[in-house]
Amino acid sequence: MSWSKFFWMGGYGLYVWGSYGVTFVLLGGEVLMLWKRKRELARRENPREFANHGSQLENSFQEIK
Repeated sequence: MSWSKFFWMGGYGLYVWGSYGVTFVLLGGEVLMLWKRKRELARRENPREFANHGSQLENSFQEIK
């Protein structure tokens, strides 16, 4: 059995691999949205901690230059 036959799957390969691709993209999007939501909740609970975060990030970029 060759790799091309494995990926072709008797003519159904496009549907099978396409469904895997869509599933992984959607799962990745879900993880990204959960991460953003967690960050936003942390920012709401501790606004002082995140207020200086932007200036610290800018300073670190200036140090690199």
